[in-house]
Formats: sequence, C-alpha cells, structure tokens
Amino acid sequence: MTIETLQGEIAACRICRDAPLNPSKPLPHEPRPVVILSQTARVLIAGQAPGLRVHESGIPFNDASGDRLRDWLQVGRETFYDANRFAIVPMGFCFPGYDEKGSDLPPRRECAPQWRKQAMDLMPQIELILTVGQYAQAWHMGTARQANMTDTVKAWRDTLFSNRSPAVLPLPHPSWRNSGWLKRNPWFEEELLPVLRSRIKLLIN
Repeated sequence: MTIETLQGEIAACRICRDAPLNPSKPLPHEPRPVVILSQTARVLIAGQAPGLRVHESGIPFNDASGDRLRDWLQVGRETFYDANRFAIVPMGFCFPGYDEKGSDLPPRRECAPQWRKQAMDLMPQIELILTVGQYAQAWHMGTARQANMTDTVKAWRDTLFSNRSPAVLPLPHPSWRNSGWLKRNPWFEEELLPVLRSRIKLLIN
C-alpha cells in the first residue's frame, strides 16, 4: 500500500453512507472525505471532522477555525497546505451533519477503525502529532489523556516531553465556541503557544 493508493481508497470511501455502524443513522448526505496524507511531513494535525464549509470546499480547516489554528502555529495558508510540511488527518473524514441544536455532530465512528492505523503506518516520519479536540486526544493519547479536555491540555508538558515517539501535543479545538475557554485559561497562550510555535518552526523548515 502506498500513500497515493490509500488516499484514493479514502476518497472513494462510502461506508458511513452505505454500511454505517448504526444502520438507522447513515450519513445523511453524499460523503466527501477530506484528508491530506504525506510521505515527508513531520507534523500531523489530528482534528475532529470537517465542518460544512470544509465539506463544500474539500479543503481542511478552510474556515474560521483554520484561521485561528494557523495563528496558533504562526504559519500562512501556503505553508499550512504544503503536504511536505503538514499531514492533516481528522478522526472523521466527512462532515457528519448537525444535531437538533445546530451544532456539528461528533466524527463518524466508521472512519478511525477503518483507516487510521493504515494512515499512521504509512507515515512513520511523523515526529509531532497535534491532537485537536477530545476525539483525537482519546485515540492518540490513550491513558495519558486526562478526565477532560482542559486537564488534558494543561498536562501538555507530560506528553510533549515524554519519551514517546512521535511526540503528542494536545490542543483545544480552535472553534469560535472555545473563545470563552481561551479567556479563562490564559496559560494556553502564555505558556503553551510559544513552545508550540518554536517546535513547529523547527519541524517545518
């Protein structure tokens, strides 16, 4: 299996529509998997699932959340979408739809068991995984994940500076819905972001 072959198989995937784990809840629209695999990138961004704008454009983080994430990383769009520098592999590859309150549903449960190990096995060069949000943290951090997202991100030094390879750095989701969280947790911008930016600069240059 090559990166190109796997990318093609993921692009053609329709299991959440045609063979969902819960037959009563198939994906309610045509799937459009959004993922960027890479043979050379040393940084993997492990997000949640595409939102509607990303679903429409086919470009990951092509929204306000992406703008905030790029600000956290201090990289421009051209650098961010350079597959030689960043791989972008969300927990769910397709927009999952909205709940009754108009919020994005969680990532579809079909994606990760079907594709994630294959993707990671084909990218052994990854040195840093940015786990964006609780679903990516649950998958990639295992027992290192704390009881909630805040505690998990607060313990970022324990995972970033551990002996595990690749290193993992947990981040909150950059959604506007987390603006209040950022105000309540100033340590994130004061302590974590400078280290994140330094590590990113080292790994993408």
